[in-house]
Amino acid sequence: MSITTLTARSFRVVAVFEAFTWAGLLVGMYFKYLGNGSELGVQVFGPLHGGAFMVYVLVTLVAAYRLRWGVWPTLVALAASIPPLGTLPADWWLHRTGRLTPPTEHADQDGKEPRKVA
Repeated sequence: MSITTLTARSFRVVAVFEAFTWAGLLVGMYFKYLGNGSELGVQVFGPLHGGAFMVYVLVTLVAAYRLRWGVWPTLVALAASIPPLGTLPADWWLHRTGRLTPPTEHADQDGKEPRKVA
């Protein structure tokens, strides 16, 4: 497994984990403010989400560099970490547009670049 393949896989795993911790934090906040007042969910998912957010930002910057993303895809991926569950559509978009494919694998056997997907 090449380093760029590992980078793309790491990005996808961290994006899903960041979304999972966001969802857990939202459920915890629901119980704290609208439910029975228990702070357990916030105490558990708050630090998890904070760490996942920081790892997501770091992995996004590493992926942008190693996978040769432009400014726009990098900004979209970083901005996706702000709204709840935003990293999932960003991950799907980056995957669908081929940006999570290592640059050496973009060209087919003839050496021609594939057609860009809008």
